[in-house]
Amino acid sequence: MREHNGSAVTMTEVARRAGVSLGTASKALNGQGKLRDETRRRVLDAARELGFQPNALARGLARSRSYTVGLLATESLDRFSLPLHRGVENALGADRISVFLCDGRGDPMREQFYVDLLLSRRVDGIVVTGVQSDERPSLGQLGLSVPVVYAYTRSADGDDLSVLPDDWFGGRMAAEHLLGLGRRTFAHITGPISYAAVRERLDGFRSALAESAVELPDERVYSGPWRESFGRQAAAELMRRHPEVDAVLCGSDQVARGVMETLREEGLAIPDDVAVIGYDNWELLALDARPPLTSVDMGLEELGRYAAQRLLAMIDGPRDGGVVRMPPHLIVRESCGATAGVTPRPLSERPLQAPQRERPTDA
Repeated sequence: MREHNGSAVTMTEVARRAGVSLGTASKALNGQGKLRDETRRRVLDAARELGFQPNALARGLARSRSYTVGLLATESLDRFSLPLHRGVENALGADRISVFLCDGRGDPMREQFYVDLLLSRRVDGIVVTGVQSDERPSLGQLGLSVPVVYAYTRSADGDDLSVLPDDWFGGRMAAEHLLGLGRRTFAHITGPISYAAVRERLDGFRSALAESAVELPDERVYSGPWRESFGRQAAAELMRRHPEVDAVLCGSDQVARGVMETLREEGLAIPDDVAVIGYDNWELLALDARPPLTSVDMGLEELGRYAAQRLLAMIDGPRDGGVVRMPPHLIVRESCGATAGVTPRPLSERPLQAPQRERPTDA
């Protein structure tokens, strides 16, 4: 608690400033009780004015909580994990929850060690994060007593809650955008087909094209490593075999940079001759591309925030399961031929904002 006139500010002083009883002030500050919004706001305003900071230990003892959460990462410094973790920490920090970050590195033994360590610290819950949306083993096999949420990775146990990007809709959204700009001959240059996200994006891309009676044959789909060099090689082969192509969706911004480089070397103008869309919205690459690259943004920070909010709800209430898909956003720049920031009206009426719940099917 902060010092106030030489002494720590107490809850009694907060109650006196707000004109309420000590019990009412305690309920308002701890988010408990059925209080009127006006009363709760008056107490919070008084606490803010006095600089009152609740004693975390006392708050935890009163509610049998440690007010700590474990963040078990597959990779702690990956470019996908950084915004994801920022979203998790922002949501938990807003609720005054401390976070223990543990880098499991995808190693089951390291994960076991860190899970045991987190449980010894009496964490209230655990968020497990990944750097791809493929399935991974559930921590449930370790017999955990606290709730767990998986973010940007999918638990093999359908009773666990997994929060993932909606890659199917990301591919579909890119196709709708290009169709709305009048493009009709498409190609797709993407990462390894073994990735669930790669397959889902391709399925979504094709679904929108099919509704407009536009085909995407297998010979115009190229799958390879997530590298600029692969984008260059695939684009060279594509232009040699299918020079009629006027739009390319790339599975990542790295691949897209390679594609655009080859198109320029072939004497083609972007977007006049060929429109290009990337994926990930990695601004370091997208903004410096020539021209700046339109890209699908998975909204990983928002995904992390949502996963943390769901964990908080499960700590205080019933546990949830299944898969929730978070909608991506299309960041429009010059590479596809539309004015930056303007997205053509989509062909489908599927909502873009609300997370979509998916219950796993029996396989």
